[in-house]
Amino acid sequence: MVLNRVWIGMFIIAMVMGFSKLIFWQDTHILQTMMDSLFESSKTGFEIALFMTGSLCLWMGIMKIGEDGGAVRIMSRLVSPLFSKLFPEVPKDHPALGSMMLNFSANMLGLDNAATPAGLKAMSDLQTLNIEDPKKATNAQIMFLVLNASGLTIIPVSILAARMANGSTEPASVFLPILITTYFATLGGLIFVSIRQKINLFDKVIIGYIGTITVGIIALIYFLNAHPDKINTISSVISTSIIFGIISFFFGLALKAKINLFDSFIDGAKGGFQVALNIIPYLIAMLAAVSLFRACGALTDLMNLIKAGLIVVGLKTVEFVDALPVIFMKPFSGSGSRGLMVETFKSFGVDSFVGKLSATFQGSTETTFYVIAIYFGSIKVTNTRYAASAGIFCDIIGGVTAILVAYLFYKV
Repeated sequence: MVLNRVWIGMFIIAMVMGFSKLIFWQDTHILQTMMDSLFESSKTGFEIALFMTGSLCLWMGIMKIGEDGGAVRIMSRLVSPLFSKLFPEVPKDHPALGSMMLNFSANMLGLDNAATPAGLKAMSDLQTLNIEDPKKATNAQIMFLVLNASGLTIIPVSILAARMANGSTEPASVFLPILITTYFATLGGLIFVSIRQKINLFDKVIIGYIGTITVGIIALIYFLNAHPDKINTISSVISTSIIFGIISFFFGLALKAKINLFDSFIDGAKGGFQVALNIIPYLIAMLAAVSLFRACGALTDLMNLIKAGLIVVGLKTVEFVDALPVIFMKPFSGSGSRGLMVETFKSFGVDSFVGKLSATFQGSTETTFYVIAIYFGSIKVTNTRYAASAGIFCDIIGGVTAILVAYLFYKV
């Protein structure tokens, strides 16, 4: 299992580096720093889960209203032709289809608080079909997780907000590069999993849906490129309008069906609390490994080694290496990579090449191992099969594309 190997590897590297610095470099503070970081990560993991509990209860309660009122079933029918090709194991009109659509929509709009509960609900719904071996991930669960982890984002709200908060004079300049990068990462993940699961990507239904999405993205790019000063406003309005539109749609159909909305919400919210409890051990385990890997200095040393190696082989420009910590941290921790992105803003300038590239890295993919840990952890699946390797493939595609796009857009 890749996740197990990565987790153990980070601990071993951290321990070796920690004791090496103590013995050979007489760094008497390194082990204390690592210990403080380790305990801080456990506290942070619980705080994140505690914060997430409220969000999970809210959104799973709302989705329960949508499910009881028939809204999720209607949404499922909209994507049923495509999902029947990508998720052949999932029956038509199954609740998982609606939950997956909500998750993908929220991710595209950069609505993290809405995306995670919808994703966890989708994974729970998919688990109801996992009868043969409940501890082993199904093809449908892997496809869903990889498409989720590839992080297709049309409107990177949080990144635009971070750039504005750090004094950017052109916060929306990263919008187009992020959109291109995350789109290629998602396509890469789709192709990877489709090959493993023997799904025909040249099917006319799949081509039709992907072609329509591509045209829609191009149209959005064209429109926003013509109104660069309005990107932040448009992003905010579209995001909030869609999410409140979905809630209104759920409530409206539930009222029409004469559903007891309050009782329905409470039933769903109870499930959200249980999911939050299931997540805590997996979340703390991942954050503990990441915190040690970062505290021991392994991440910084790795960047310096890469830069030295590139110079030795004759690469003339290694400026992009200064932004690499963000993409290296992203698969493990969204908050960690976000912190590194902000540190890059402060060190190199928010509108510098490195600053813009770090923002592009941040928006290129999702937190692969974090998503695997909490999504599979919430349903107690321990055999994740090739989900981690597929997620890493998305991360590599996203990282390489981000660098190429950055030199195209930011080095003009």
